[in-house]
Amino acid sequence: MSSHPIAAVVCALLAAALFAVAAVAQHRAAATVPEGVGFVGALVRDPRWLAGIAGDVGGYAMQVAALALGSVLLVQPLLVSALIFALPLSARLNGRRIDAGTWATAGALTVALAVFLIVGDPSEGVATAPFAEWAVPLGALLAGLAAVVAVGARSADPTRRALLFGVAGGSLFGLAAALTTGVTDLFGRGVGAALGSWQLWALVASGVAGLYLQQRAYQVGPLTASLPAVTIAEPLAAALIGTTVLDERLRTGPLGLAVVAVSVIVMCATTIRLSRGQARS
Repeated sequence: MSSHPIAAVVCALLAAALFAVAAVAQHRAAATVPEGVGFVGALVRDPRWLAGIAGDVGGYAMQVAALALGSVLLVQPLLVSALIFALPLSARLNGRRIDAGTWATAGALTVALAVFLIVGDPSEGVATAPFAEWAVPLGALLAGLAAVVAVGARSADPTRRALLFGVAGGSLFGLAAALTTGVTDLFGRGVGAALGSWQLWALVASGVAGLYLQQRAYQVGPLTASLPAVTIAEPLAAALIGTTVLDERLRTGPLGLAVVAVSVIVMCATTIRLSRGQARS
C-alpha cells in the first residue's frame, strides 16, 4: 500500500460525493416499499434504486483507490462528508432551502474532520495480516453484529429495528472497507492469489450482507434512526479493524489525542443531526 495522503483524500471525497447521490436515491426508493412486499424485487424494479446502486459502484471504486493510497483511519472518516454533499441534492429534489443552522452543522462537521486528520495524523499500517491476528477482532465484531440483528429482528418497535439494522449494515460496510486494503494488495500479486484468499470472499459477503441490512433498515423504520446508525457505524467498525488488525495509529501526543477525541465527539453529533435532517427531507 503506497502512501499518497493528498491523493487519498481527493479520492475519498469523490467517493463521498458519489455515495451521497446513491444515498439520496436509495432512501427515496427503499422507504416506499411496504412491509410484506417482495423487498428485493420491488427495489430492482425502481429506477431510483438502480441509479443509487450505480452511484454506490462508482463510490466504491473511488474508495478502493483511496484505500490503496492511504490508511483506513484516513479514508473512512472522510466518507462521512457524504452527508455534506447530500445537502444541496436533497434540497433541490425536495424544493426547499437549507437553513443557516444546517449549514453551521455542516461547517462544524467539516472542521471536526479537518482537525481529526491534521492533529491525529493517521499512520499507514499493513495491507494484510495473518488470519490469527484477524480471528479475535473479527469474531468479536461478527458475534456482536449477529446479536444486534437478532434483537432487531425480534423488536416490535420500528425505530429500534431501523437503528439496529442500520448499525449492523454500517458495521459490515466498515469491515468491507478494512478488508479492501488486503484484497487490493492480493490482486497486485495476481488474480489467483486474490481468488484463493479468504479476504476476498469475506469482503463480498460483508458487502452484500451490509447492503441488504442497510436497505432493510431504510424500509422497516424511520430514516432518522437508520441513516445516523449506518453513517456512524461504518467508520467506527473500520477504525476498530484498522487499529487492532492492520496496525494503524494516530501519530500525536496526549494533548493531541484529547483534541482528536473532542473532534470525534463533534463528528458523531453533527453526523446525527445532519443525517436526521436529511432523513426528514
